[in-house]
Amino acid sequence: MPNIIEVKDITSPQLDLFARLTEAQLRCRKEQEKGIFIAESPKVIERALDGGYEPVALLMEHKHIAGQGSTIIARCGDEIPVYTAPREVLAGLTGYELTRGVLCAMRRPPLPTVEGLCAGARRVAVLEGIVDPTNVGAAFRSAAALGIDAVLVTPTCCDPLYRRAARVSMGTVFQVPWTRIGDEPEQWPHPGLERLGKLGVQTAAMALREGSLSIDDPRLRQADKLAIVLGTEGDGLADHTIAGCDYTVRIPMAHGVDSLNVAAASAVAFWELRAR
Repeated sequence: MPNIIEVKDITSPQLDLFARLTEAQLRCRKEQEKGIFIAESPKVIERALDGGYEPVALLMEHKHIAGQGSTIIARCGDEIPVYTAPREVLAGLTGYELTRGVLCAMRRPPLPTVEGLCAGARRVAVLEGIVDPTNVGAAFRSAAALGIDAVLVTPTCCDPLYRRAARVSMGTVFQVPWTRIGDEPEQWPHPGLERLGKLGVQTAAMALREGSLSIDDPRLRQADKLAIVLGTEGDGLADHTIAGCDYTVRIPMAHGVDSLNVAAASAVAFWELRAR
């Protein structure tokens, strides 16, 4: 029988995971085995469960216990607490209106190594310093849809399990294998790029530079293992990242447009440079 627990108000300590701990506190960087993240909405939670992520607690309004949350409750098992309250109580939670009425606290699994992740991958995305969770989530969604085998995020990139990133990705952050390439900012782009080179992965920096290759250049399509490196929302890739990559690649633009949003650019690049 499900472990249903009625919550009377949002100041209850039972809701600390969902209401008062920051993303940094949930992540618990110093003791990553204790890290937690929050998955929002039934679709995102279902994909996390499909990916083998371990649930810790659920929160949903009354009507979802027998409705769209019922399947999730059944999958989580009877030992997982299911906190519930009327909508007017839960509406006091930050961002609750975006959750579609169901949240799940889940354990962070240990991240795979770069070497293990790249071993069988032909196309890899590298997200450098992208801080907007919406763009990270959109890039993961494109990666899942367009055949990217793995995603590497640099030390300064937004956490893909940040709740907004996971929500925008529609749960695809739980489908595409990913890890961090370095734990500290000084580990990227060097020695990060060298690690990829030793694994036989060529690197393509997406940047509008003199002498860059057009994205339809046959040398890129013919690469056996290729990492597509995408930069920050404002300045794009760092100069030393571009200099350290095997190729600099541009997306040809019409009508004087000088660049695309990183989420849009990722979709174009992933499709054009997919393994064939």
